[in-house]
Amino acid sequence: MHQTNFLVREPLLDPKQRVVGYEICWQRQGAAPSSPAELEALVAFVAGQVLDADGNWALRDKILFLEAVPAMLSTDALHQLPPERTVLSIKTSELARPDTLTAVQALRAGGVGILLREADIARIGNRLPTIASYVEVRFSGADVGTQARAYAALKQSAVGMVARPVSNWADFDACAALGLNAFVGKLHLTPRPSTDSKGLNPAQAIIMQLMQMVRQNADIAQLEAVLKRDATLSYKLLRFINSAGFGAGREIQSLRQALTLLGYTPLYRWLTLLLATASTSGYSPVLLETAVVRGRLAELLAVGALGKSEAENVFVAGMFSLLDRLLGISMQEVLANIQLSDDVVAALLTRSGKYGPYLALAEACELNSDLVASLAASLKLSPEDVNQAHLSALAWAQNVAA
Repeated sequence: MHQTNFLVREPLLDPKQRVVGYEICWQRQGAAPSSPAELEALVAFVAGQVLDADGNWALRDKILFLEAVPAMLSTDALHQLPPERTVLSIKTSELARPDTLTAVQALRAGGVGILLREADIARIGNRLPTIASYVEVRFSGADVGTQARAYAALKQSAVGMVARPVSNWADFDACAALGLNAFVGKLHLTPRPSTDSKGLNPAQAIIMQLMQMVRQNADIAQLEAVLKRDATLSYKLLRFINSAGFGAGREIQSLRQALTLLGYTPLYRWLTLLLATASTSGYSPVLLETAVVRGRLAELLAVGALGKSEAENVFVAGMFSLLDRLLGISMQEVLANIQLSDDVVAALLTRSGKYGPYLALAEACELNSDLVASLAASLKLSPEDVNQAHLSALAWAQNVAA
């Protein structure tokens, strides 16, 4: 069925800053509510993307929070999703209808999670754990004492508390202290303030040097010589090349063999990922995961029009677009440290050039921006194209993290 809705995501963090799940919302074009058939198709589409070929959950330890309307609660496709990894978020006012309440209770009995939005916690009181597994709480950052008292009783129950909006790290810390699980506002784009000195650490400097050499097509022997200066880096390369995903078929033990087998473009891409993870200053797990998803999503959006090797460059642009925040230095400083192609630089600085629009679209999907539809249309990408790439990038990022 033809899709008219774009999917946008927000990460859900636990008090240790780890991403525990993603809330998926639908950006509807036009205000008409979706028909039951459309809702069925949407849920089936999501299920098809987040389960691998063997029917296993592709998002590893993540939970998927899906924005729901009453008609969605009875879709058959919901049964394709693993109940322990699925949470449907629904407005409390919808429960006034007996059939909706019955559907919610049946889903809860089957192990599916329910997140109540806009709930009057004091009024629902003791009934809450029988209806919901999560409740959304409005965090104001102002009267934390009163909020603490209101949430104390909930903390004793099995109901998880999801705070919104949490727009800065000070509010995040207050939420963590209150025992909440915090939905983030723009935290996935905000470096965690740190006391570390800014600038590149030794590991990052070596990775930057290697990336520069790869760009200049340096000889394998020269690359090997630089790699040998960093034992951790050498170990990571051998571990990567011998991982099941790479499928070399035999144990590779020499750096030279590893470099030859990998090739320059995949090596550059691997180094990009590594540079982001070698960060210590603005490092937050959610920022890193956002960079990986953004890079992969931009790449998948571009591959149809630009081809595989150009799309690899779009991946690099996507990863680099958060490198300033991950490394705690300005984008100008990032660009001074490494020579990138003009197209990548244009994408990074002004979201222009050949790659810029793909990066802008990938970004819009994580900001719930109104630009998603117009950016997709300008690139001749349908909602289905974008949504498929989005969920695929999300699954890919989990495997990279692992």
